Amino acid sequence: MSINVSLKNVPDEIMQRLRQRATTNHRSVQGELMAILEEATSSTKLSVDQADSRLKELRLKTGDDSTTWIRELRNVQEENEWLKVKLLKRSQPFS
Repeated sequence: MSINVSLKNVPDEIMQRLRQRATTNHRSVQGELMAILEEATSSTKLSVDQADSRLKELRLKTGDDSTTWIRELRNVQEENEWLKVKLLKRSQPFS
């Protein structure tokens, strides 16, 4: 048995974000609301151990990619700073 639910006085801003979310997920607004309700009322919350086991089953890597990216970004920034200093020194007249 299903029941009809009605929302009243939904602010325009929230409705706009809901429409955008529905479009992004290739759903109608009604379908998006159902997905949100299903997710919010779902009892399939995972413990940390369950999530860890699931990640291992899926063979997803949770390594240090972010650390590597940050180091690379820092290196590029340091190189850019070094080049700026070198260019500034070249552009200054000899004393």
